[in-house]
Amino acid sequence: MAKNIAFGQYLQARRKLVRPEDVDLRNYGRRRVSGLRREEVAGLAGISVDYYVRLEQGKDHHPSPQILDALARALRLDPPSTVHLHRLAQPALRPLTSPRPAGVAEGLSHLLVTLAHVPAFVQDRFMNVLAANPMAVALSPRNEPGTNVLRAAFLDPAERELYEDWERVMEEATAGLRASVGERVNDPQLEELVIELSERSAYFLKLWGRHDVRPKVAGKRTLHHPVVGELELFHEKLAVTGTDGHLLVIHHAEPGSSSERALERLARTLPGRT
Repeated sequence: MAKNIAFGQYLQARRKLVRPEDVDLRNYGRRRVSGLRREEVAGLAGISVDYYVRLEQGKDHHPSPQILDALARALRLDPPSTVHLHRLAQPALRPLTSPRPAGVAEGLSHLLVTLAHVPAFVQDRFMNVLAANPMAVALSPRNEPGTNVLRAAFLDPAERELYEDWERVMEEATAGLRASVGERVNDPQLEELVIELSERSAYFLKLWGRHDVRPKVAGKRTLHHPVVGELELFHEKLAVTGTDGHLLVIHHAEPGSSSERALERLARTLPGRT
């Protein structure tokens, strides 16, 4: 039986992020590597060291839910990361692959047109833009259909200038990608994207190596747009039912705010708008 490499890599990555003092362990002497030792994780989880080593090597394909929960507590995993651990421990019998990016349903395309005054687009689980309205593209060229928003965000210098806190946005985006792909870690689309970004962005390589998992959620960000200036925009990320992980992403401003007026100015820059 093939090894569950992804599960073992996740355990290793998360073990290296936990300091002894985080789990009330005394730190004796100098450590050759950061984080906890394997025997420390095993002790905290109440399992043998040999068994834990087998888990990190991906040799045990049937850890019980109780053991997984014990490991999650030992590694101080939050709820989304614990769910991810459970999903990785139960790999599919055959590799999960996703079709290459396609379009969206007709009704959803009409909805994007209806949302004419706010930036809105649809992306798949790998963060490929499937459809977008003109306002989304005016907000950032990375929202153009056919673009991978994560690739553009890491590699396009203009994207770094757009966000006030670019590094934090990239942290959230990278952790969000892990959450959205789940156990599909061997999907060719994901592997292709990760290899390219790892080779071209040291910061992405660092973030991806942490194995952080954070589901995509709504929030608020400050952007510095080259045409209309500073924008404080809320972003909503809504799951599209009946699809393979598609999200409808909408940016909007507080009613009556300067950011709402800035969006109105941005709308007037579009062809056919006055």
